[in-house]
Amino acid sequence: MQKNTIGKWSKRVALTLLFLLLLAALAAWLFLRGSMARLDGKVQAPGLAAEVSVARDALGVPTISGANRGDVSYATGFIHAQDRYFQMDLLRRVAAGELAELFGPRAVPLDKGHRLHRFRHRAELALAAMSAPERALLERYASGVNAGLQALSVKPFEYGLINMTPRPWSAADSLLVIWAMYFDLQGNQEPRELARGWLRAHSTPEQLAFLTPQASVWDAPLDGTQTAMQAALVSAPIPASAPAWWGKPAAPDAPKVAAIEFIDSVGSNNWAVAGSRSASGAAIVADDMHLGIQLPNTWYRAVLQFPDASGTQRRVVGVTLPGTPVIVVGSNGHVAWGYTNSYGDYLDLVALGTDAARPGQLRTQAGWEKPLEYRETILVKGAPAEQLTVRETSLGPVREALGQSFALHWTAHSIAAVNVNAGKLEVASSLDEALAIAPTLGIPAQNFVAGDDKGNIGWTIAGPLPRRAPLGTANTYPLAPDDAAGVWRGWLKPDEYPQLRNPVAGQLHTANSRQLMGAGAELIGDGGFDLGARAHQIRDDLSALGSGTDVGKVYGVGLDDRAIFIAGWRERALAALDATALKDQPQRAALRALLADSWNGHASVDSVGYRAARGYMHALYDLLFEGANAELARIDPKANMAAISSRWPVLLARLLDEQPAGWLPASHASWKAVQLAAIDRVIADLGKDGQRLADATWGKRNTAASAHPIAAAVPFLSRWLTVPPDMLPGDSHMPRVAGRTFGQSERLTVSPGREEEGIFNMPGGQSGHPLSPYFLAGHEDWVSGKATPLLPGPALHTLTFVR
Repeated sequence: MQKNTIGKWSKRVALTLLFLLLLAALAAWLFLRGSMARLDGKVQAPGLAAEVSVARDALGVPTISGANRGDVSYATGFIHAQDRYFQMDLLRRVAAGELAELFGPRAVPLDKGHRLHRFRHRAELALAAMSAPERALLERYASGVNAGLQALSVKPFEYGLINMTPRPWSAADSLLVIWAMYFDLQGNQEPRELARGWLRAHSTPEQLAFLTPQASVWDAPLDGTQTAMQAALVSAPIPASAPAWWGKPAAPDAPKVAAIEFIDSVGSNNWAVAGSRSASGAAIVADDMHLGIQLPNTWYRAVLQFPDASGTQRRVVGVTLPGTPVIVVGSNGHVAWGYTNSYGDYLDLVALGTDAARPGQLRTQAGWEKPLEYRETILVKGAPAEQLTVRETSLGPVREALGQSFALHWTAHSIAAVNVNAGKLEVASSLDEALAIAPTLGIPAQNFVAGDDKGNIGWTIAGPLPRRAPLGTANTYPLAPDDAAGVWRGWLKPDEYPQLRNPVAGQLHTANSRQLMGAGAELIGDGGFDLGARAHQIRDDLSALGSGTDVGKVYGVGLDDRAIFIAGWRERALAALDATALKDQPQRAALRALLADSWNGHASVDSVGYRAARGYMHALYDLLFEGANAELARIDPKANMAAISSRWPVLLARLLDEQPAGWLPASHASWKAVQLAAIDRVIADLGKDGQRLADATWGKRNTAASAHPIAAAVPFLSRWLTVPPDMLPGDSHMPRVAGRTFGQSERLTVSPGREEEGIFNMPGGQSGHPLSPYFLAGHEDWVSGKATPLLPGPALHTLTFVR
C-alpha cells in the first residue's frame, strides 16, 4: 500500500515537472515569437506624405515604395529595427565604446580603447553641422527605427537573454554605425605603425628596406603592368646579415602568439567590364566585400522605389547597412557601384615632445600646447561604472606606447569623416556624376568602382583624403614632433582625387593591393596593402573573358579558387622533400605523396595537398618571425610581422630560393633544415588529435564557424545561433576568399539598366531572429556559389504604412 502511494506521488511529481518544463518551453517559444518582425497588415505612421508599402519575397527581401525619400527612409528604419535591432545596437556601441553596458567587465578593455576617440561626442557635432535635408533623412530613419522597435510584441530576444532593455535610436547613432566601419576597415593602422616603429628600432636601414618592400611582382596596378619599382624589388640585393631577432624563438615570458592557424583577413574584390566588351553594351560591375562573417549578415538587402527631385521614379537595388538609411552597394538603373577597402595611409602616430620646464604641456608640429582632458564614464553591467580620462591634442587623442606619448592623427576624428552623401549615388545618372560624388562620401576611404548603362567604367577613391606632403614610407612609421610628413592641411577637393576612366583594356579591378604605381599613389599612401596575388588573378581572369561577355561570366570570376599563388610553395615543399629528407621518415614520405597526388590546383575542400602547401608557407612564417611576433604582441595584440608587411611570403620565397648565409637562423644547420623543420610542423598540425594525414583536407580546416554574437552569452542555444559547419572552398590570395569566420559578405554582379539579369547572394538571411524563415535564407546558395537573382521574386507579404 505504501509503495503504491509513493509510486502515485512519484508519477504526479514527474508529470508536474514535465508540465512545468513544457510550460516554460511554451513561454520561451511565445517570447521568441513575440520579437519576430511583422510582415503583413497596416501600420499607422504619422508624418508620411502618402502610403508606403514594403513587399517581401520568399527570401524576405523587401521592396520599399514611397512618395518621397524621407518616407522610404522611415520604412527602412522600421524594418531594420524589427529584423536587426541588436546588430544595429552593437554597431553604435562598438563605435562609442559602450559594449560593457550590455556584456559586463569583459568588454571594458575594448570600450576603453574605443572611448579614447570620443565618437559619440563627435557624432553630435557632425549631426549639428549637417545640412537640413541630410539631418531630416537621418531623423526620419530614427523615427522609423523607434516605431519598429515599439511595434514588436516583446523586446528583441537578445535583450531578454541578457536581461537588458534596448535603448532608443537617435539620428546621431546612424553616424556611429559609420564610425564602427572605420574601426573595422582602418582599425589595424595604429598597431601596424607601432609594429613598424619597433622594427625600425631593431633593424638596420638596409634590413628595414628589405623587410618592408613597397611592391611585389604580384602587384597588378590599374595604371600599368610591370614597372620599374617592381623590377627593382626583384633585383635588389638581400642585406649581408639578418637582424638579431631573426629566426629566434619567443622569450619565455613573452605573450603566446598563435602559430600555423594564421588566417589572412585582408579582403574585398571589385571589378568592372566596359560596354565595349559586354554583349549588351552596358557596363558590368561586380563587388564582393570581405568582412567578418556572423549572424545576422553585415548587409541587409533592399529595393528602394521613390521619385527623385525632378519627379522621375527611381528604383535602387542593393544592400543597406542596418543603422543607416541608404543603399551602400548596388545599381540604380543608370549607374552601378561597389567598394573595396583602399588600405591607404589615413592615420599618423605623431610623437609628442615633453619638457620638465613646461609641466602639463606637449609639443606637436604646431608648437607647445596643453591637451584638453575629458572624463568618460563607462557603464558596466553587474559592476560599478569605470572612469577614463582622455587627453586630446589638436592632432587627436593621446596614446601611450613604446615608452612615449603619441597623438593619434586619424581621418576618422574629423566630423567630415561621416555623412549620408552615399544617398546621392542612388540618383546618379552617369559615371561622371558617380565619380564626382564618391570623394564627398563620409565613409572610410574606399576603392570606388562604377559603371553606367552607356558602357562607361571608372575608379577613384571614395571618402576623405587629407591634404599633406606626398606620402612616402615615412608616414608608415611613428613620426617625430617636427616631422613635416605628419602635417595635414585640410582635405583634398574632389577634382584633386586620382581617377581612371574607360581604360584601353576595357576593365578595372581592385583587391586591397596597390592601385597605382605612378601619379596619384602619393595621395593615397600605403596603410597595409595586400601583396597583390588576388588582384593579379582577377586581372588575368577578366582579360581571359575577351569581348562579348555577360553578367554570368563576370560573376564567375569571384568563384575562382585556383591556387596560383600557393602553387609555388607546393613546388618548394616538394623540392625540400627529396630522397635524403625522406630516409627513415614515413610521415614526410606520406606528406610528399599527398602534396603530389592530393592537389588539383585549387583550394578545394577535398584537397590535402593545398592545405599542406599553405601550411608550409605559414609554418616558415612562424619559425622565422616567432620571436619578433612575441615582442610585438607586448606592444599591441594586433601588432605582428604580417601587419608590418603583407608581402612577407614574397620575402620568404626569395630567401628560400637564394639561401643567403647571413640570413640562416643560428638554430639551424642549413636552409634545408629550416624547410624540413617547417614541414615537420605541418605534419604535426595535420596529424593532431590522431587524425590521419590523408584525412586532413582543406575543407576540415576551412569549415564555417560563424555565429550570432549573442551565442557566446547563451551557449545552450548556440546550435540554433550558428551556421551549418559547411566546408568552404577558397582562401586568401585568390578571388574566392573564404575563411571560417571571414570571407565574401556579399556577391553582387549587375549591369545598370539590366538589373533583371543581376546576380546576388550572401552568407546569411535578412532576419537576425533564429525562428524567422529568413534567418539563414539564401545561405546554401552562398556556400555553393549559385547565381541567384539580384531582384526580389514575387511578393508573398506586404506591410503598408498609412498616415
